Amino acid sequence: MAANPDFIYQPPMFPYLDIVYQDKDLVVLNKGSGLLTVPGRLAEHKDCLQNRVQRVLPSATIVHRLDMATSGILLMALNKPAHVAISRQFEKRQTQKSYIARVYGLVKAQTGSIDQPLICDWPNRPMQKVDHENGKKSLTHYRVISYGENSTLVELTPVTGRSHQLRVHMLSLGHPILGDRLYAHDAALTPSPRLQLHAKVLTVTHPVSGESLSFEVDCPFD
Repeated sequence: MAANPDFIYQPPMFPYLDIVYQDKDLVVLNKGSGLLTVPGRLAEHKDCLQNRVQRVLPSATIVHRLDMATSGILLMALNKPAHVAISRQFEKRQTQKSYIARVYGLVKAQTGSIDQPLICDWPNRPMQKVDHENGKKSLTHYRVISYGENSTLVELTPVTGRSHQLRVHMLSLGHPILGDRLYAHDAALTPSPRLQLHAKVLTVTHPVSGESLSFEVDCPFD
């Protein structure tokens, strides 16, 4: 059973492609909320960031992904050696990622860590859930940036890269991300037409020069 049987895919068309940085080895993009990273199985789900990029940069390949509803920084490799080198950095957790999220309610602790193992909630896929017996180790650090009337703006730093990790970890604290159509209750869903989760910063080592590169795109909802 699909988690969202009534879902209609309507990817954003403007900007069609937002390139933040490009050289002969990699391209860095700002993905819009609502755009798939890679194509889905159905014909109407073919429009995605990968296909848009490959129209202008045919050699571009996906190194990591963002959820469809998440906006922000995403990097693609432009040749095989770059793909191998950057993939290895992600696998060995040598990259640094920082997200901004607005969550429901007032988070009491100014900083903290969420160490909750995650596994696919198979009957409700693509949803994930906390599972202390069979889940994979998942770790997220958080820091409160500011408070709203009944919401909190937080910086999230994932140590691991599990599917839906940030969304399920904040839910496990009792603070679902606003606008989360998979995990939020009605009171957290209605304040926002989109998932208020944004990949703001990504730091990697350039696969050829060895230089540390840090990319940042402004958060559209903070």
